[in-house]
Formats: sequence, structure tokens, C-alpha cells
Amino acid sequence: MRYVLFVCTANSARSVLGEALLRHLGQGGFETYSAGSTPRGTVNPYAIDCLERHGLPATGFRSKSWEEFSGPSAPVMDHIVTVCDNAAGEACPVWPGHPSVLHWSIPDPAAVSGTESEIRAAFDNAYDLLENRIVKELI
Repeated sequence: MRYVLFVCTANSARSVLGEALLRHLGQGGFETYSAGSTPRGTVNPYAIDCLERHGLPATGFRSKSWEEFSGPSAPVMDHIVTVCDNAAGEACPVWPGHPSVLHWSIPDPAAVSGTESEIRAAFDNAYDLLENRIVKELI
């Protein structure tokens, strides 16, 4: 079993998609989590919609701080994956176990404005980019 934490600033979209995708694609071989440096407090409804449209479970996600994963009682991660440039540039906590840190620059779909179909397309694009990176670099 490998442990992976996906990190972005708000923990409302990209990191949640990454957590869900690796959990699904990893077929039981991964314990996945997501967190943010300054969590928004809620998961973006378009992220939930995106997961549902792709047939992945979309319940049980919450926006939370990366501090939950930096203490002595936190699970020891094998990989930390930052999915936004802001989080990659921030001073991260000291992660227990010294995991590998990967940075994937995924455009923020939550920053897109426009029609509902344009916003959904931005979330689908982030989903596709994350899926490709997960398959190539983690599985």
C-alpha cells in the first residue's frame, strides 16, 4: 500500500480530483488524501459534478488543511503531489517519513468563469491532465 497526498492552495478542486482519481485508478493499492495550504472549507460543486460525470464516487470529500498531515500522528506519505504553482512555491510543512515531492502544474478550473459548459470543460481538462500524470508517474 502506498500513501499519496495531493496538495493545492484551496483544496477545493484539483487536489480533490487527484485524490479521487488515484483512489479509483490505483485499484486498492493506494491510500489517497488531499489538503490545502489555505483550504477554502468546501469542495467546489463542479469538482463533485466532474467526478459524478466520470462515474467516480463523489461523496466524503472535504476541504482541509495540510497541517492535518504534518504531525506525528499523521499517516506517513510515500508521495506528496502539488497540483498548483502556488502550493509548490509555498513553504511546506516537514512531512513525516520524507516522501518524494512531485509538482504537476494543473490549470485551476475553479478560476474559470463563463457558461456552465465552459466551466465543466475546464474541470474535465483538469481531470484528464491529472489522470494522464497519475497513470504515467504513480501507477
